[in-house]
Amino acid sequence: MYAGMLLKRAYELFHDNVALEASDRTVTYRELFYRTLCLGETLKRHGVKPRDKVALLYENSPEFFVAYFAIWQCGAVVVPLNTFLHPKELAYIINDAAPSVLIVSPTHKKSCDALSAEAVATMPMILSNEIFDWQTPVPECIDDVARHFEICELDLDELCALLYTSGTTGTPKGVMLSSRNVMTNALQDYTRFTLLGMATHERFFCVLPLFHVFAQNTCLWLPMMVGATVIIVTRIERSLILDGLRKKPTLFFGMPALYGLLCLMKKAPLDSVKMFISGADMLPAKISSLFSIVYGRKISPGYGLSEAAPVVAVNHENYNSSTIVVGLPVVGLSCEIRDDAGTVCEPDTIGTLWLKGDNVMLGYYQAPHLTQQVLVDGWLNTGDLASIDTSGRLAIHGRTKDVIIHKGFNIYPAEVENVLLMHPSVFRAAVIGNSDPLTGQIPVAFVAAKVRDEKLEKDLRALCVRNLAAYKIPRTFVCCDDLPVNATGKVDKKQLRATLDKGI
Repeated sequence: MYAGMLLKRAYELFHDNVALEASDRTVTYRELFYRTLCLGETLKRHGVKPRDKVALLYENSPEFFVAYFAIWQCGAVVVPLNTFLHPKELAYIINDAAPSVLIVSPTHKKSCDALSAEAVATMPMILSNEIFDWQTPVPECIDDVARHFEICELDLDELCALLYTSGTTGTPKGVMLSSRNVMTNALQDYTRFTLLGMATHERFFCVLPLFHVFAQNTCLWLPMMVGATVIIVTRIERSLILDGLRKKPTLFFGMPALYGLLCLMKKAPLDSVKMFISGADMLPAKISSLFSIVYGRKISPGYGLSEAAPVVAVNHENYNSSTIVVGLPVVGLSCEIRDDAGTVCEPDTIGTLWLKGDNVMLGYYQAPHLTQQVLVDGWLNTGDLASIDTSGRLAIHGRTKDVIIHKGFNIYPAEVENVLLMHPSVFRAAVIGNSDPLTGQIPVAFVAAKVRDEKLEKDLRALCVRNLAAYKIPRTFVCCDDLPVNATGKVDKKQLRATLDKGI
């Protein structure tokens, strides 16, 4: 099914179900579909045509949902923008994507005003909050309106979403997703989450920023497919999270940093939630264990990447205490572990993870040379280090680019980081390699700790000695108040490497 038909189908099947619950309004599927039709007409009047790109700079809100599906229903390509970006970074993406229209919230209007001072080749038309009409009553029957607005159906393999990566390993790249990619992965979610207990009439907790592919997958595509309710939390803030949790969500999707925040909150009302899933970054064992102690609940670790739309695996069994084990790949996705020569590895061998399936991206936007580097004969080189056991379960060991080679031995940062996080004062850790003329690379640990004293480095070194082989122990410990992170709470190792290059 073309992605732009998703909401129409939801309206036809679930019109009286509540689609969205926000702090200021409740929206049924009937109203949501009607509002998208009205906005679609507005976009067409502003010149939006099929296959045009429309950028969306909006916080989590009902307006985000209306705009997102209105763009699709016009046959246009949605380009969600990271609301945390600097105007210079926004200018880079806008120059690359060249959208004809930019829909922006009043909250982020200042960022758009600053774009004019940056090098934007062709400024898109900017539409703000006035294009959303929440005052006009919804007709009892909107079928006549729906017939008047003809949804433009594109081919399943045409571009429908252009999602820019965070750029932690370089400049942002535009990941091109088709309707086939999007719908396939939503169905793969459905198949996997039913094994975790997902049923009808679920209530999805939407606190992850909707510009991120994990949030779009789990809080836009999948709920619309099953007629569920989405509880919208504007941003990750304690009071707003608590307000959202009082609306009794049943499914909770978060990144590790969010689960860490819940642990600090200690008494968040989570009784209604029957399924906790972690994505967007590797789940540290410390956070998983602490969450289990504080709330008596388990988190299902998952793994994905934008290039796979994004879900690759979610551990629905919780059979293993190790959080690097993310379970069986989703249905319909082939996985191989290959060595540097491209040979498929034996079970339990660490190598590079390759994927093949209908959820794998079309490629990188306007970057055929980069696409050729990662897509070979339909197989995607994820750039991630992984292993697959004899039962087919996937374990993630880190990024290929992050692996540290010391005297010919491989050091996987995630393993060392999990040990450092065992220290009660440490709440964030990152291990990267520093060039060394004698040994190749030496591991350097960046640690964010609540309590920093002269004993901390000594304690961390002793902790590593008790848990790691000698060659894996960081030679230098850099203790900080905090580490740089991106919008999803993932440590920005690019910034840390720049610190190393300048000299600690």
